[in-house]
Amino acid sequence: MPPLPSSALRHDWTRAEVEALLSLPFPELIFQAQGLHRQFFDPTRVQISTLLSIKSGGCPEDCAYCPQSAQHEKRMAHEMLMPLEKVMAEARAAKAGGATRFCMGAAWRAPKDRDLDPVCRMVEEVHGLGLETCLTIGMLTASQAQRLQQAGLDYYNHNLDTSEEFYGTIISTRSYQDRLDTLAHVRDAGIKICCGGIIGMGEDLSDRAGLLMTLANLPVHPESVPINLLVRVQGTPLGEAEAVDPITFARVIAAARIMMPASHVRLAAGRENMSEAAHALCFLAGANSIFWGEKLLTTPNPAENRDRQLLDLLGMQPAF
Repeated sequence: MPPLPSSALRHDWTRAEVEALLSLPFPELIFQAQGLHRQFFDPTRVQISTLLSIKSGGCPEDCAYCPQSAQHEKRMAHEMLMPLEKVMAEARAAKAGGATRFCMGAAWRAPKDRDLDPVCRMVEEVHGLGLETCLTIGMLTASQAQRLQQAGLDYYNHNLDTSEEFYGTIISTRSYQDRLDTLAHVRDAGIKICCGGIIGMGEDLSDRAGLLMTLANLPVHPESVPINLLVRVQGTPLGEAEAVDPITFARVIAAARIMMPASHVRLAAGRENMSEAAHALCFLAGANSIFWGEKLLTTPNPAENRDRQLLDLLGMQPAF
């Protein structure tokens, strides 16, 4: 079956429609997700990215899930920006390990213009290795997004985290509109968008629907949609949050695949505690991207050899 034309991709979802989608009988939901996945992607291939924290801790934001916040009982030591030579060593290792995209994250609320000088150099050098480049360094102005595009940045990650209605429960130091503004600056600069959210922060079905609705109703769907399973870090406000069951999580993956069928849907944080069966369920639901490596910024991630064994078990392969 040929892919749907881009004009057929929807940007007019209602919350009621998304709630109904998330509530479908599980076999029907997976069937719909699989059908669309196969129109746009090889379901046996998984895109591989690597994520490196180039500046950790000391963030002034109060995101309830994040140990990098300086406002929580559990917080990381403040580390300065990583030297270029070390970043490049990590990028070369990532490429040798099979990653096609190298993502760099810095714990800034919003970088200063002077902060972009060394970051742009990193982007240029990593791009020169033949890797796709991705950054997540906080809110950007229009001119900063243009600078990063000129340096060769391929993707910018800036998650919405949750629905607009639930957002204030999780973060008070920036608004939902601040996040949307940064996404608009990035898109206007010609950089691809990586944008998703976190499941398991105490949100309900309506909030999950609201997150997916906002993502799918952007003028252009994010090229990458990371769906994170909350990593409960003791000493943060969400350290004791109730765990989300694998079926509920897979429903969100499937709905994201149906609503944004041409996007890579990535299993991001939280995979360390997911079983092989839970991973398989998410791949069936339409996930087709993961991070290699033992750490995602500050939280654990499955070791590369464990992921290779998982893909071998499922008869799947990295997409090069």
